[in-house]
Formats: sequence, structure tokens, C-alpha cells
Amino acid sequence: MSFDVKAKIDELVGRIQKDPDMLRSFQDDPIKTVEKLTGVDLPDDQIKPLVAGIKAKLAASDLGGKLEGLKKLF
Repeated sequence: MSFDVKAKIDELVGRIQKDPDMLRSFQDDPIKTVEKLTGVDLPDDQIKPLVAGIKAKLAASDLGGKLEGLKKLF
């Protein structure tokens, strides 16, 4: 299976952010959640970059939200 990793990460982050249950599932078991979202049992060499990219995007998004909150304080 060949796909654009960046595009897939963007797609999955969007789906995870829209669904609080999916976010909790990803936090509990990221590999299983990504496989569920893609509908494919991916090999480790393909799933690990997806999981790492999703975690990084979610962390950046969370940080951005916190910075917005700080702006409102000043």
C-alpha cells in the first residue's frame, strides 16, 4: 500500500480532532486507532510514521489553542 504520508496524517488528524471518543481511543492505543481509521492493517514501518506525525500535529494544535487562551489574558 502506497500513499502520501503527509496527506494521510492531515486527514486522520482532522477526523480525530472532530471526535472526542476517537481522540481518547488514539491516546489509549494509537496504532489500533490509526488502523481502524484507515481500514487497513499496516506494517510497522508504515504505521509508526503516521502515529508520530499525528501525535506531533495534535500536540501543535493543542499548543496553538493554549497560546490563543494566553492572548486573551492580555
